[in-house]
Amino acid sequence: MSQQGVQEELYVDQYTLGLVGPDQEWAGTVADGGTVKTYTPPGCWGPMVTPSFRGGHEVTRPIRVEGAEVGDAVAIHIRDVEVTSMATSTGSMAEREEAFGDDPFVDHRCPECGTTWPDSVVEGTGEDAIRCAECGANASSFGFEYGYTVAFDHENAVGITLDKDGAHELALDADEVMDIPENARQHPILLYEPDGMPGTLGRLRPFIGNIGTTPPVTMPDSHNAGDFGQNLIGADHDYGVETEEDLEQRTDGHMDVPEVRAGATLICPVVVDGGGIYVGDLHANQGDGELSLHTTDVSGTVTMDVEVIEDVDLDGPVLLPNEEDLPFISAPYSDEEAAAGDDLGAEHGVDVDTDAAPIQVIGSGATVNDATQNAFDRAGTLLGMSEGEVRGRCTFTGGVQIGRLPGVVQLDMLVPSDVLEESGLDDVTREQYGL
Repeated sequence: MSQQGVQEELYVDQYTLGLVGPDQEWAGTVADGGTVKTYTPPGCWGPMVTPSFRGGHEVTRPIRVEGAEVGDAVAIHIRDVEVTSMATSTGSMAEREEAFGDDPFVDHRCPECGTTWPDSVVEGTGEDAIRCAECGANASSFGFEYGYTVAFDHENAVGITLDKDGAHELALDADEVMDIPENARQHPILLYEPDGMPGTLGRLRPFIGNIGTTPPVTMPDSHNAGDFGQNLIGADHDYGVETEEDLEQRTDGHMDVPEVRAGATLICPVVVDGGGIYVGDLHANQGDGELSLHTTDVSGTVTMDVEVIEDVDLDGPVLLPNEEDLPFISAPYSDEEAAAGDDLGAEHGVDVDTDAAPIQVIGSGATVNDATQNAFDRAGTLLGMSEGEVRGRCTFTGGVQIGRLPGVVQLDMLVPSDVLEESGLDDVTREQYGL
């Protein structure tokens, strides 16, 4: 991958076919301290039902950050996330076993002619609309176990689920309603026209489900996480791996953490020179855990500023959410709380460290327990703490939240500023929380 001209502002509207890794073509190079704006297509469902895709998302090509070298970190300051779709369909999935090999997200094949990753065409609407271009068979790996169609009111940030007639009407104009970008290659999931739980009202708050830095090996973009990545172990396709240890090369871009939204800062490890930031899988809303395994996939734009932090011992992402998104126990101390702490310390003869800032260490694994252990390990390495101290600080000044079942978590804690300074994260946390 060759060096490209450095741009202070970089616009990206080119995408991969479901893969992340060092062999993907660069989208361009942005200056350290520069701004990136991406125009991204919907994440899960569209790529899932388009059999030419190698992964479950359609993410941007990787973005090189000027000066980012292996062993550094890149801070991504998310300035804006704007949904451009007017509606989407989603729900829990049913697999069509005859249309894939080991993994329905990855190794697609036509159930009739056997073509692998076949090109496809659309004929009509409904769950049999996506057809193999070679033989005309239904070539999609997925249908809905229980699905619904959501129309958005952008002005008031709400959405409603539609009945059968409403869902069908939108399916007839699916590409335009979902605002599928010109360079995208997925079929819009509105074609499936599911009509479950009509008339339900939901609140919208968009966020980014898959954002991070490029791993050193090629893998399906949806599997760049410790839980989804389990499906790669022993898989008999081009992206299979042999052991759990092979998954340690992931960078956990696929988090599905709702707090990764406008105003948040995400700090990601650099494991290939240039970093290779990529963005995709925008969601209009989601409750913690993403309990259907999928949510409201949308097209939209993301604006973010990027900066390189040199020499950070980072094994996975660290999230600095909006202060309003932090749990009560891990919010920065108020002046009144700090003063009360100093007074109490004087009474008991102990110096009280009130100069602290919150971080969330992302962990992932086969289960929530495995993901939490992964976060303990990452936090201990980053902060130079024993596991006992990490557990203690997370119990007394933080906790653990579930990003996605079965295995992505956010490990919260308030970290003393001298420890953050030693780790290289003091300046970025102070900037995030105005400390």
